[in-house]
Amino acid sequence: MRAASPILGDMTVIGVPREVKADEYRVALTPSGARELADHGHTVLLEAGAGAAVGLEDGAYVEQGAQIVADAAAVFEQAQLIVKVKEPQPQEVAMLRPRHTLFAYLHLAAAPQLARSLMASGATCIAFETVTDARGRLPLLAPMSEIAGRLAAQAAAFMLERPHGGRGVLLGGAPGVAPATVIVIGAGVVGTHAAKIAAGLGAEVWIYDRSIDRLRELEGQLGGRCQTRFATTLHIEAGLSAADVVIGAVLVPGARAPRVVTRTELSLMRPGALLVDVSIDQGGCFETSRPTTHSDPVFEVDGVRHYCVANMPSAAPLTATHALKNATLPYVLALADRGVAAALRGDPGLMAGLNVCASRITCVPVAEALDLEAVAPRDALRALAGEPAAG
Repeated sequence: MRAASPILGDMTVIGVPREVKADEYRVALTPSGARELADHGHTVLLEAGAGAAVGLEDGAYVEQGAQIVADAAAVFEQAQLIVKVKEPQPQEVAMLRPRHTLFAYLHLAAAPQLARSLMASGATCIAFETVTDARGRLPLLAPMSEIAGRLAAQAAAFMLERPHGGRGVLLGGAPGVAPATVIVIGAGVVGTHAAKIAAGLGAEVWIYDRSIDRLRELEGQLGGRCQTRFATTLHIEAGLSAADVVIGAVLVPGARAPRVVTRTELSLMRPGALLVDVSIDQGGCFETSRPTTHSDPVFEVDGVRHYCVANMPSAAPLTATHALKNATLPYVLALADRGVAAALRGDPGLMAGLNVCASRITCVPVAEALDLEAVAPRDALRALAGEPAAG
């Protein structure tokens, strides 16, 4: 194996550790992804058992050209490009070095301690969730947003059942009995998919957004199965009083999620109503939200139940793993083939994913959320490579 600078290029060693976040079952690379990288002449190191939770055994990776190493320490020791699903946990951050490039979901606007730890590591950190495409969309966030939106409606149906602590309401109602009322705040990818599934299960669905153009699009897409409403505070408060479920699906790319429901407004809701906060990775869009896990997903505040699982797509990890690989693999190949600096400089959308470089924050919304000064990504790359600043 060749040891190489991630800035000067010649990236050949890609490391995939097993995910260690609570209840995280996804893996960042599939055997087919390993095959593509191997065919491009790169070395793929996979921590033993990294794909076992989704039925992807080590042997399947070996057959496609990957190498299996005993533990995460071996992955971090030998690889230059570390590809993960979720943000690194403290024991992983401790293994990051300035020679590493980390490519994963990071959500740093809501994680000041992690942001500062990554800055201190000296590693170059690219966040899936802020990579953009030529049309300004978020191609690496979209597949997980689609899945999370669908799961939000499924989780709501499940958590409304009495054995799971709910009010005992069937989402789709019954002949002669009204269905549940589901409020979706945010008409982006998450909100659209949540609304589609909730409506498909027979719920009465109201979807809120501040973009009239987006609401107009949804009228056509959803064929009248959902009501669209402009998201003023008064309209949202009216919806809260009628809701059995409120799904929070607001997103400002890279930034901390805005608050759309305050604690005071919980008093408007029915006892036992359910909040599902899909924005929790970015800090949550309900004032009373805090991250939960699949093992312990719900807590109650003022008689209102909160479902705030911070890695919702992990509930369907096999589907999510393949969907994520399909989206991320072209970018992993670009980073490996061209070297990190060249790949970033050659693709403005990938450059938008750069969050930490040369021990500085390079994403403006993240810096603003953390009250830090952002440095221009290209200036950070120059500093990392030891080049003079642009004149």
